[in-house]
Amino acid sequence: MRYDKEHKEQTRQRIVETASRRFREHGIEAEGVKSLMSASGLTNGAFYNHFASKEDLAREAVTAAMDERVAYLRRWIASGEGLQGMIESYFSIRHRDNPGRGCPTTVLAAEIARHSDDVRTAYTEGMLAFVELAATQWPALPADEAMSRAMSLYGLMAGTMQLARATSDARLSDRILESGRRAALAMVGSPP
Repeated sequence: MRYDKEHKEQTRQRIVETASRRFREHGIEAEGVKSLMSASGLTNGAFYNHFASKEDLAREAVTAAMDERVAYLRRWIASGEGLQGMIESYFSIRHRDNPGRGCPTTVLAAEIARHSDDVRTAYTEGMLAFVELAATQWPALPADEAMSRAMSLYGLMAGTMQLARATSDARLSDRILESGRRAALAMVGSPP
């Protein structure tokens, strides 16, 4: 049975969204094609109708995850809460406890560094889009300084979340989140 182009694109999008979430939950290498396709409600034989390889899917899933984070920041800026609102949400227990829906950098950066140039480029483009958008929130600073500040903020956010997720002590994890939140708010000039 042949499906129309729209159905094929919707199926492809469903696979990418499932992979984006599951890669963040389990890691790219830990997630197999068979389990991804099953989670997408499809047979693993259908995979190659949409992707040349798992690496091809990883590139698209990383792109989707990074695009999601840029859209997330855009919503905070549009709401008028800007970086402060985004920071408050980012350093939440909800974000910490749901990596499949959160920041891909915190769970995939080390793994992405060992993937193909295509996957690394997809990540780089998404990270730069986020940082460039964040840098617009310091309009009084020279462009280079605003970019440096935005990169530092991004690193602080991702590193804090990694530490908070890695510790086995819930109270320490909460304290790490709170420390990161305060440091990030200080970087954007908001009272902690």
